[in-house]
Amino acid sequence: MQTLSKVWLLCVLLFMSSYASANLTIEITRGSDQALPIGIVPFEGGENLPEDVAQIIHDNLERSGYFSLLERSAMFDRPSQADNVEFGIWRSLDVRYLVVGRAQQSGDGYQLQFELMDISGQRRIIGETVTANANNLRAAAHYISDQIFEEITDIRGAFSTRIAYVTARGLGDNMQFGLYVADADGRNSREVLTSDQPIMSPAWSPDGSKLAYVSFETERPAIYIQDVSTGQRVQATSFQGINGAPAWSPDGRRIAMSLSKDGQPEIYILDIANRSVERITQNSSIDTEPAWAPDGRSLLFTSDRSGGPQIYEYSLTNGETKRVTYTGNYNARGRYSPDGEQIFLIHRSSRGYQVARQDRDGGRLVVLSESTRDESPSVAPNGTMVIFATQQGGSGVLSAVSADGRSSFRLPAAQGEVRDPAWSPFLN
Repeated sequence: MQTLSKVWLLCVLLFMSSYASANLTIEITRGSDQALPIGIVPFEGGENLPEDVAQIIHDNLERSGYFSLLERSAMFDRPSQADNVEFGIWRSLDVRYLVVGRAQQSGDGYQLQFELMDISGQRRIIGETVTANANNLRAAAHYISDQIFEEITDIRGAFSTRIAYVTARGLGDNMQFGLYVADADGRNSREVLTSDQPIMSPAWSPDGSKLAYVSFETERPAIYIQDVSTGQRVQATSFQGINGAPAWSPDGRRIAMSLSKDGQPEIYILDIANRSVERITQNSSIDTEPAWAPDGRSLLFTSDRSGGPQIYEYSLTNGETKRVTYTGNYNARGRYSPDGEQIFLIHRSSRGYQVARQDRDGGRLVVLSESTRDESPSVAPNGTMVIFATQQGGSGVLSAVSADGRSSFRLPAAQGEVRDPAWSPFLN
């Protein structure tokens, strides 16, 4: 009982640190031994752009864990179009795929022409011309990365998605908290809310237009819904006690949450249109951290009803609850994969708290991360990566690990705490 009841205090204390800068940086911490070798040739004319488009594509594909990138210093030939590619040269460099391109001024903007080449098959796979201006060159590079990733892997790319996260600055009673939204690579960050009281548990609406989150600005936790673009927001709940862990339903009409208004924290569902709440769990234990199945027919949640935190699944169809995790004495914050076949969670092993994966049907639990103080996992909308909060050098940072555990990267801030990441859905 005490383990989960300390969650809210722990979350607040985790923020008690110095200022966290807005943009995050990428540090590759582990690469996959099964990565596909690919080269991204600097775009012809790219030196005249305010952003290095080819480098952004390079960085995107590298951190995905699916590719091993050839460094520019190893490229003694730099073609800009398919007709100029000497396949033998790139085969000698063990490159399987090659991306070439050109950047040209077009009125007030730019035209970016890229082509993806299959070196072993000696053929052009895809090519496209993308129009961009100086303000959305990074978005164009993310779009190109998505096309390349999907063409090679048959998995939709998630480089054009966004992440939300929380930062803090100051010490003790003099704290300032910020809710940020950034590109999936941590760049182009924008503060959507600032407060002198803690903010936590951001959750994206299914269309990516809104965030639900917990704020303590009224000196007790309340759940708010905010439009990311306009900043307009409404207070969704402010019941006595805990109002926490909001999670949007796949249809965007409801939010599951943990409320203690009737005693112990239980799982409730809020109907956004009429603000009515329905209690889902009926138990003397602490139930929290709900997550919707992709089909909207069931919910995961964390409960200590078995004596320690474990993950349970509640069926909205028949009202039945079943325990999902059995490995170890601590499993929490379960999140479904986009296909609903797997669950990602925080598992306590002999090394500490780590991100793990388990089949939904109760298969073997596999630890994915190498860090030891992990929390708040959030799954990419294509299911290939999991972003989470962890500790590095005594400060909170964001990290990500591939769904198979073979590759990982870290997104530290220049200084201070970063916590509570949430990966957005696909935005179009």
